[in-house]
Amino acid sequence: MDMNQYLSMFIDESNDHLQSLNENMLGLEQHPDDISIVQVIFRSAHTLKGMAATMGFEDLASLTHQMENVLDLVRNDKLKMQEIIFDTLFQSLDALQSMVQDITQGGEGKADVSSIVSALQGIVNGDMTTAASSTPANVTSSSSHEGTAVQLDEYQYSVLEQSIAEGHKVMFIEVAIRQDCQLKAARAYLVFDLLERYGEVVKSHPSVQEIEQEKFDRSFSLYYITQKDSSEMKSMILNLSEIDSAEVVALDQETLSQLSFGHKEASATSAPSIEPTTQPIVAEPASKLAVTEENKNGARATGGTAAAPSRTIRVDIERLDVLMNLLSELLIDRSRLEQLADEVRRPDLTETVEHMSRVGSDLQNIVLKLRMVPVDTVFNRFPRMVRDLAKSLDKKIDLVVIGAETELDRTVIDEIGDPLVHLLRNAVDHGVEPTAKRIAAGKPETGIIELRAFHSGNHVFIEIEDDGSGIDRDIILAKALKNGIVTESEGAAMTDEQVYMLLFAAGFSTAEVISDISGRGVGLDVVKTKINSLSGVVSVTSKLGKGTKFSVQLPLTLSIISAMLIKVGSEKYAIPLSSIIETGLIKRNQIRNVHGYTMIPYRDTHIPLLSLADLFQVKDFDEDSEEETEIIVIHKGDRLAALTVEDFIGQSEIVIKHLGKYLPSIQGIAGATILGDGQVALIIDSNAFIK
Repeated sequence: MDMNQYLSMFIDESNDHLQSLNENMLGLEQHPDDISIVQVIFRSAHTLKGMAATMGFEDLASLTHQMENVLDLVRNDKLKMQEIIFDTLFQSLDALQSMVQDITQGGEGKADVSSIVSALQGIVNGDMTTAASSTPANVTSSSSHEGTAVQLDEYQYSVLEQSIAEGHKVMFIEVAIRQDCQLKAARAYLVFDLLERYGEVVKSHPSVQEIEQEKFDRSFSLYYITQKDSSEMKSMILNLSEIDSAEVVALDQETLSQLSFGHKEASATSAPSIEPTTQPIVAEPASKLAVTEENKNGARATGGTAAAPSRTIRVDIERLDVLMNLLSELLIDRSRLEQLADEVRRPDLTETVEHMSRVGSDLQNIVLKLRMVPVDTVFNRFPRMVRDLAKSLDKKIDLVVIGAETELDRTVIDEIGDPLVHLLRNAVDHGVEPTAKRIAAGKPETGIIELRAFHSGNHVFIEIEDDGSGIDRDIILAKALKNGIVTESEGAAMTDEQVYMLLFAAGFSTAEVISDISGRGVGLDVVKTKINSLSGVVSVTSKLGKGTKFSVQLPLTLSIISAMLIKVGSEKYAIPLSSIIETGLIKRNQIRNVHGYTMIPYRDTHIPLLSLADLFQVKDFDEDSEEETEIIVIHKGDRLAALTVEDFIGQSEIVIKHLGKYLPSIQGIAGATILGDGQVALIIDSNAFIK
């Protein structure tokens, strides 16, 4: 039987089960005596084993079978969960994810998992010493190159990939120190110091800590991002004393991909294999591929009742994109028909157009809902990542996720994962202090990182806030001055928020010690570029000694919204209805000037008043000559403001069109739309007016 037709379903189902296994393992780690969680984990592993065996992926099935043996002892109270068992099972999940990733890329899902199998067998036999010594730090694909193993996780791999796409130069560098060198660690430090001056070290082997402690022979290797040429970097390294050799290999997208998955022989024979240890998992409901013996027994126990048929299908996102584009064109034509019907004033035409409008609105709502996905599909992989990072750094950190049910357009969801991974890793590594420093500062030994998502107007905000040491303005400014990013006079005039935004300058880093995990600022320019490409905005607030908050503002959808059309002079604008609280009139004598701000009374308080005519320099409208002025009260979260307008045109469904890369970014403008009469109206981003 040809199993290729089931491959896509197998990959989706495997990712679902792996995500479930990771989540439940984290839950079991918090409640190690809860046998019900063990039962859920066992069933997922059992189903995954059956699916893999059915598809002929023997390595995957074999490893899952060994996991089953351990879980079976635990669920029957013959074995108690302890740290080494958790670590071994998590390593097994990493290996399974690596194999499924290889299958996704067209491979056979093979990997050398003998060490993990030995560890699991040691646990089953009661030999924890064997389990501890057999558990590897990472698992590499069986097709990996021999030699120095520099393991890259998904975050590090994505940083290299995005850096190449942004025009940076990515290199693999291997340096050997002379055999007779007396201070190897000091010599290695000089190499790293040189590299940090011209770029960023993404990952090294051995680790930086091991190199500092001279726990290496005489060579080390690393991945590096810079703007310099490989020949120039090699020359500079060799100019340092007591350096025996330096190999610098430039990488492009193709060689990086080859090194990552080992499908082709890489051109750089000395380069290591890269094995992403995590991957984004998108969990969507679907029918199960394999029926296990346990499922069959369950069916008999319930009287042989057949399982309810699945009521969900998987749809290619490109088909939804085509559907959305067709709907957008339909809505533009609908607006034109409504205007023509209003001019002709024929009852039968008006009635038909009104019916078409209602049907079009229903169709629009359905299409938009089809594209909306909870951010939980991105958030669900972060608890495991934070757990592993905190453990490797010997820190105690709780990740608190709030608002995971918040929905975003699927195209935004697919792109936002990597920037959030980067910001979270920064929070774990450099945001939350080590346990000893927290206790000395009078803080709880367990740090808190909050990952929040919530709607505000026509946008979704995602915030990552830690209760760590905060960002030191003086350190940021000093590094920016040293790098020539700002002048002394410019720096002196900058607010704290403006200084913090210097973190997003290309190549900016405040890390005092090179880290394999992150440095505050390493690659944040890539984060900002990605968020900007999604029509989003990122900002930073921080209090020294209290913590740091990164806030990412993203559009709810990239295509169609409901808006209020308004007129200011000869210009027409659209304001998203989701940003509007109410409309009204304000008399000129009610406007007050408070501490340099124009304010108006509003429901037992005062709120700022902004003039659209002044903001966008509309010359043919003089609102000061009017006794009363129309206003629109807008909000951003719980903060309010009012905008003055000349007249209201009415509500309408509008199609968002981006201004394009040829026009500069204009504060307060989110895009444009084509009205029914063919005119162009600018779409106002009201969030930009509320600080």
